[in-house]
Amino acid sequence: MRFIATIASLVLACAAMLAATLAPSAAEFEKNIMTGGPQGTYIRIGRDLAGLGAECGQTLNVLESAGSLENFVGVRNRRNTQFGIVQSDVLEYLKTYEANDPEIQKAVHGVRIMFPLYNEEVHLLARKEIATPKDLDGRKVGVGKADSGTFLTASLVLDILRVNKAERVKIGADEALEKLLAGEIDAFFYVAGAPAKLFEDLRIDPTKFHLVAMNEEPLKATYTPTRIAAGTYPFMAGDVDLVAVKAVLMTFDYDKTRNAYHRQSCKAVADFSSLLISNLDRLKAEGHPKWKSVDLTDLPPGWQVGVCVKEGMALDYKLDCAGAEPAAKSGEEEYLDLLKKRLNAGQ
Repeated sequence: MRFIATIASLVLACAAMLAATLAPSAAEFEKNIMTGGPQGTYIRIGRDLAGLGAECGQTLNVLESAGSLENFVGVRNRRNTQFGIVQSDVLEYLKTYEANDPEIQKAVHGVRIMFPLYNEEVHLLARKEIATPKDLDGRKVGVGKADSGTFLTASLVLDILRVNKAERVKIGADEALEKLLAGEIDAFFYVAGAPAKLFEDLRIDPTKFHLVAMNEEPLKATYTPTRIAAGTYPFMAGDVDLVAVKAVLMTFDYDKTRNAYHRQSCKAVADFSSLLISNLDRLKAEGHPKWKSVDLTDLPPGWQVGVCVKEGMALDYKLDCAGAEPAAKSGEEEYLDLLKKRLNAGQ
């Protein structure tokens, strides 16, 4: 595909940039999660997790980023960055080309699954005259920043449908919306869990713009078919059928025997694994609406779950914070035991 070399070079570029941020450990140990843009769903999920940590006396810094690829490399190379949210098609892409590409092999080494999260919809906001993705031929289309998951997904969608004459503009969703409203582009892709705050903008005139349906069989064969219900965004008058990818929480496979940094990072991963599992029902009730669809057993194929994650999932794990919910309450033990077995299957 035309973007394979681009993605491989981006992996190296991100790795080099993030490696430059490595610095000696500060006196106070840091915990960070890489998310996405200020109006996306990733950052709101990160803030929900940070809220759980705060109640436990643990600070989790929620970092903005360009998206999935930067997050993946950040977990691999950025110091004190134990968590990152990544699209499943980015993971699938990396896994597909890992065997024959030493650069990608190096980039994925040590990166592990923490938990699968929710399906995130592939939004395509466009002028009303654009009825299908194939109508993007000859148009200017925002495809996300070059180190974002949206960029990979948009590139795949356009290539799968053989939309070869579209001008692919590498800009983030916030900038893309402004350019669409100003008439400087004709459409833009944005992969985000609905409802995404960006599309709540009342300047999106329903007489001029709409979400483009994605019903093409080649797309449904590659991605998960889904639907955004009428009224999800102010400009929507009816349901729209789309496709979706899975958002996955990633971490690194820290070795507690290696040094103090790995030991502290492993404890952070174990603590937040325990916090998430113990409070999943609460997150579904009080957090971002996407928590309601989280299935922690729906693991992407080909990826291993981190050792420190499994440590935090243990029924006898002792979470080091006052007032935390115990991991093995009556009625939860059977579920947690099943979850452990599912995550360990095939490892």
